[in-house]
Amino acid sequence: MKTEGILKGADRKEPNWKKTKLGEPFKKSLDRFRDEVLERDDFDPTSLLQFGLFMAKAVINILKEAEAEFGVEGQKMVNNALIKTGYDVGKQIVKDIEIPPDISAIELISFLTTIVNTQAWTSIEDPRIDNDEQCSFDIIWCPLQDEYSAFDCRVQRYLVQGIIDAFRDASTLDSDFQVEFRKTIPAGGDTCLFVINKKKPGESDKWEAYSRLLENRALKRMKERKNK
Repeated sequence: MKTEGILKGADRKEPNWKKTKLGEPFKKSLDRFRDEVLERDDFDPTSLLQFGLFMAKAVINILKEAEAEFGVEGQKMVNNALIKTGYDVGKQIVKDIEIPPDISAIELISFLTTIVNTQAWTSIEDPRIDNDEQCSFDIIWCPLQDEYSAFDCRVQRYLVQGIIDAFRDASTLDSDFQVEFRKTIPAGGDTCLFVINKKKPGESDKWEAYSRLLENRALKRMKERKNK
């Protein structure tokens, strides 16, 4: 059993963690689930993983079919839908947010990321505040790691983009940030490693730039398959 890292509801070591109030995505559905389903003797929690994987496979297949049928316009349509979904989740996380006055910008973005990782993605996270300009985290286990290929994980980029956009629009953060991944489990890494740095003035967004690269790569792959 994996004992390292944290899951939803666990405490972080930083004192400000307990002083920070963040939203819980899909709270109405969660409250009903807790009240009416969770305590049933015949409930098997692995069924939620099966349901989540079912939906995740549907999403990647929708994206691939849209790319095959409509090319760049189909790709854009699905990606925009994913961004909207992420934006909604991001808004729920920062709704009625309460933060201590002495919290730093890098600490806050790290806390927000923990909510995203452990709640929206149901993952086991090992978070760190590296310094005043950087935080990072390892995903030790992700529910998609055995079903999504490394290239399929591009779906997550647009959900994350929507979440980031929601955080920015809510003026929750007084600084902007660069988000980068260094390795992923589906690509052979022992963990998924992400690093978040404060963005320098005028610096282009690395997350969005890499998303554009993957979009072009996906369309190129689709054309090559059609020409075979």
